[in-house]
Amino acid sequence: MTRLPWPLPQPDRRSCGAASLVVARMLAEGRTDVGPDEFARQVLDLHRRLTSWNDSRGEAQLPWWRGVGTPPWAVKRELEAITGCRYALRPVLGRRRAYARMVTSAREQRPVVAYVGSRWLPRHVVLTVEGDEEGTWTYDPAVGRAVRVGRDRWVTGPVQLAGWDRWWGVVTPRPAARRTPA
Repeated sequence: MTRLPWPLPQPDRRSCGAASLVVARMLAEGRTDVGPDEFARQVLDLHRRLTSWNDSRGEAQLPWWRGVGTPPWAVKRELEAITGCRYALRPVLGRRRAYARMVTSAREQRPVVAYVGSRWLPRHVVLTVEGDEEGTWTYDPAVGRAVRVGRDRWVTGPVQLAGWDRWWGVVTPRPAARRTPA
């Protein structure tokens, strides 16, 4: 995560998902030349696309009210466009299992998006790009930089990212299909 010009905070209160995806794209492309103004422009443009009738590839998608943030299905599709691999949106029903998926993906250098929030609703989106048994390096758009999130915070909580305590969902790469020998 040290390859990015920090800090790069989300430009408004509702674009955390888009900010996470712009950072994911920057990392995938090895770009470090994006300044704060250009970053804000890219985030706001992407947020409009993520909540509109058509995604970044021009394909139809269910629109979403921009004022409540970024829909998980749009995040999934954008991660697929960035990485070229298939992703799945999963609710966090087993935190240990979700953490293991997150760390496996990070080791394979594939970004993972997590939704965190209150007891009642998911409210914030973060991007995990590095991780191990001890914790993750996670880009938190609220502060505009990578923060270390220990394993215990993910597994037993509270998560404590941008003031939110609950881990709601995760968007991770799907495992490659296993082929059985003929």
